Amino acid sequence: MATRKFGVQGWGSASVAGLAFAAGALTAFATRRRRYEELRLRVAEMERGVRQNAMLDQQRAQHYLLSKAMDDADLAAVYSTVQADSPVRQRQYLFANAMYTNALLAYRVEVVSWEELHGHLRMFCQNPIFRAYWDAHRPHRSSLEGNSTEARVGRMVDRLILDLDEADTEEWWVVGEPPTE
Repeated sequence: MATRKFGVQGWGSASVAGLAFAAGALTAFATRRRRYEELRLRVAEMERGVRQNAMLDQQRAQHYLLSKAMDDADLAAVYSTVQADSPVRQRQYLFANAMYTNALLAYRVEVVSWEELHGHLRMFCQNPIFRAYWDAHRPHRSSLEGNSTEARVGRMVDRLILDLDEADTEEWWVVGEPPTE
């Protein structure tokens, strides 16, 4: 009876073929994985663009309505539930709202950073009419979801006003540190 011996050579070529197949499969898997990740990132970027465009469209509509309300006291009474002591003050509040929402939108669509937004808002908080607007709308902000962007920005403005009131300096542009994002 003849016995066949499989030595290192017999298993060697099978092992090499198996390793080559495994290496090829891993390379194909890595290539597919990399391509999948590229596609996922592109889709995420497109979705971000769609959200930003929707925010811009909404801002245009809000600006249109706000402009009409600033031009017509009868419409201004509908636009805001805050009672102002005069039509002039009502238009000032509407304009303060336009400034604030414009700054908020600039942050949301990543035109300005968190730190830049802080700087813009610090400037707004120097204005007594903006402060009166901000105080009059406090009840409206209380209904915001606590972790929403607008609620976080609102807390930033509240902190800025407090910091500015407590500051020992006339150099208002150096008052307050932006909270961490």
